[in-house]
Amino acid sequence: MSAALHIREEEVVVDGIAVHYRIAGTGRPLLLLHGLLADGQTWRRNLKDLARHSTVYAVDLFNMGKSQRVAGLDATLEATADRIARLMDALGLDEADVAGHSHGGALAMMLAARHTNRVGKLVLFAPANPFCGHGARNARFFATPLGAWLGRRVPQWPGLVHRAALRRMYGEPSRIIDGTLACYTEHLSIPGTMDHLLAIVRSWGSDMRGLKKVLNRLADVPALLIWGDRDRAVSLPSAQLLAKEMHHAELLVLHGVGHLPFEEQPEVCNRAIARWLQN
Repeated sequence: MSAALHIREEEVVVDGIAVHYRIAGTGRPLLLLHGLLADGQTWRRNLKDLARHSTVYAVDLFNMGKSQRVAGLDATLEATADRIARLMDALGLDEADVAGHSHGGALAMMLAARHTNRVGKLVLFAPANPFCGHGARNARFFATPLGAWLGRRVPQWPGLVHRAALRRMYGEPSRIIDGTLACYTEHLSIPGTMDHLLAIVRSWGSDMRGLKKVLNRLADVPALLIWGDRDRAVSLPSAQLLAKEMHHAELLVLHGVGHLPFEEQPEVCNRAIARWLQN
């Protein structure tokens, strides 16, 4: 493996918070933003391929993964997007292409809407969006005392995460490879993690309303939307509505794939991203 494809693990300080990230490759910067219950490891099957054409930064978002935990951190979409812009400052990135999955996709859109000159192209894997109602229903549940109690106990039940969540996120569960569950559960037990994730979920409704108001700012931002037709978390019909709002959007639908297309079909997704970013 060439030196350019060597993956390094580093930290940078943003607002006094240590943020962990993986970096590989050379070329135009590409920032990878993971979804909920995840961290930068989620891109483990994509990083080396993408690093052949880009300098790739796979970030552990604030209060997640190996990044520092800070109690009471504002978890709203706008505040986190602004914090990501300051992360780019700390990394020395004036501009970057940005790829995001699920909640990370919503962050990527909000970042592009609020800091348009900082984002080149977008790649959005089933991003949370205002046209899908699943998130709103989950938010209402986790805002209840029972929902919060269950949420804080997720790290104690990795088997439940595997059966009820991870397998459901795949269109074909037989594609789950060894080590995948650990990528989603390894850091959940760190104090403060679940509190932050629950805060994200509780702000879901207002976040999606806010995102809908600024989607018009993305009209000139080239965006590749990648969706599985078996996505049970963010419905495919919402993809079509979102693509209409984003005038320079291309939608790629992967058949038999669920909510984690970059994990289920990494080779297909890696080729699609490389083509999109190089065009």
